[in-house]
Amino acid sequence: MADEPKRVERDLNEDPITGEHGAHPIGAGLGAAAGGAAAGAAGGAVAGPAGAVVGAIVGGIAGGLGGSALEEQIDPTVEYAHWEGEYKNRPYYDPDTEYGTYAPAYQHGWEGRTRYGDRSFSDAEEDLKREWEETIHGSTLDWETARPATRDAWERIDNIKRG
Repeated sequence: MADEPKRVERDLNEDPITGEHGAHPIGAGLGAAAGGAAAGAAGGAVAGPAGAVVGAIVGGIAGGLGGSALEEQIDPTVEYAHWEGEYKNRPYYDPDTEYGTYAPAYQHGWEGRTRYGDRSFSDAEEDLKREWEETIHGSTLDWETARPATRDAWERIDNIKRG
């Protein structure tokens, strides 16, 4: 069972409680962890262990809100629509390949950018390649063919984050 590839589903980004589009629990969690760690360290430096605990709690709340805000910038519905309209204009486009074949590579790029937010595409590429090769993603593309689309989506998210 451990050798079976993971399945990747299209992310509809639904809120688990309301079903509304736009939930970002991963971004909130990552932001909370980063914010909590930073604030805890700052609090510990100023007020000792008690300050570290209070700083971690306050930082976790603020970081969660900040992480969610960053994640809100990545709307899978918008990304799918963007790439469906754009993929034919890309230099790697093959007229015999439909959008549905490229779509998982784009998703891999924008999700990878979120997972590896502190790294460049070049620094994360080996991990992205390994993940691509270990998952069932509904695409017949090998990594070398999926790579340009993955990088395109990664760079688009970089540009969105830069504003």
